[in-house]
Amino acid sequence: MNWLLVVAGAMVGAPLRYLTDRAVRSRTDSALPWGTFAVNVAGSLILGLLTGAVAAGAADSHLQLLLGTGLCGALTTYSTFSYETLRLAEDGARAQAAGYAAASVAVALGAAFAGVAAAHAVWG
Repeated sequence: MNWLLVVAGAMVGAPLRYLTDRAVRSRTDSALPWGTFAVNVAGSLILGLLTGAVAAGAADSHLQLLLGTGLCGALTTYSTFSYETLRLAEDGARAQAAGYAAASVAVALGAAFAGVAAAHAVWG
């Protein structure tokens, strides 16, 4: 029955990704895909917090399935990140594509590390 937790989390994560992307796009005038950037960074932070909480014993494996695998798995998107980066390069914005790719990976990893650190600070 663990798969039901994953499905429940994904049922929230996928629409949240879509709505967040739409909201960010409606507020920016940039060719850069800031909506995808936002959900990937937010999902990385959430997953970092959750991982740290599980490691500290403050969260259990059921919450990890619900939020980590389900919610974050559906919220974040490596395929869309890859596609949008490729489209930037194909549209002649190669430097922007490279910068966007580097910043996306660096900031998302930083968010994950910050989430783990925050969880350790709270639940030690």
